[in-house]
Amino acid sequence: MEGDLTVKPLVPGAAMSSGLPLMLAAAFFFTLGTLAIKLLGPRFRVWDIAFFRFSGGLVLLVLLFFRHTNPFRGSNRRLLLIRGCTGSCAFLCLVAALQLLPISTAMVIFYAFPAFAALFSYVLYREEVSPLGALCIAGALAGIALLFDFRWDGAAQGKALAVCASALAGLTVAFIKKLRATNGSATIYLYLCAMGLVVVFPGFVSHPILPSSGLEWGLCAGLVAATLAGQLLMNQGFAYCRSWEGGVFMSSEVVLTVAAGILVFGDPVSLRFWIGSLLVLGGAVALNLERALPARTAPAARS
Repeated sequence: MEGDLTVKPLVPGAAMSSGLPLMLAAAFFFTLGTLAIKLLGPRFRVWDIAFFRFSGGLVLLVLLFFRHTNPFRGSNRRLLLIRGCTGSCAFLCLVAALQLLPISTAMVIFYAFPAFAALFSYVLYREEVSPLGALCIAGALAGIALLFDFRWDGAAQGKALAVCASALAGLTVAFIKKLRATNGSATIYLYLCAMGLVVVFPGFVSHPILPSSGLEWGLCAGLVAATLAGQLLMNQGFAYCRSWEGGVFMSSEVVLTVAAGILVFGDPVSLRFWIGSLLVLGGAVALNLERALPARTAPAARS
């Protein structure tokens, strides 16, 4: 049986009764995965963390969904490979940003990806962006600009990497819109893990860093399990709600991550941070809500 997690027809009222808890659970697991990355600390390089995530995800996906079929059977393989590259590069940039920034700042910037998705969808597929949608995009980008202090230090480099991660994630979402017409979610995620391994393997094998304690093994296993659980729960959640509803529900990940950053890591916050965060998150949420006005739909995705 191929694990293609297809989207079921929407049932009236299902968005709140079924979609909401699934999306909140997905956001919770994605937050746990982000915390695991941060807790692994600077001893682990970007290549090491990405290798653990992609190799573990690939093994679990094959065991869960592709034991009796060709796991790489899919439609439009060229685009699947490209999506795998952009998604894995987005993850690499996000991990690097998390190692340089407070976790709350990195994730707030990253969550501007719906704005970039709208821009890339227009460029690649000529999807119309309404005046209200353009205003939402401008608000999110203004929030990113406000979060920068434009001093080229470690923090500025981390913010630049977070913006790159957000832009690449937006591009990935645009690709998934095309792929979801003929491919299931598990197939798309499998190609992400496979291409991610191709991208990170040279960097990993040059000087591999392996866990040296039970805690580090647990964090690596937790990263793999949390990201896979989050992906599957999110995919299933979109069976019960429209894409814009799911996007709004998934924005709870930012709230959870910011709360964890402040409570667990003591992330510094300022008025500039709160205003920039509100612009980024508000722009992303408003953009998702705006998509409901003309009854348009867009795909669910995460790098």
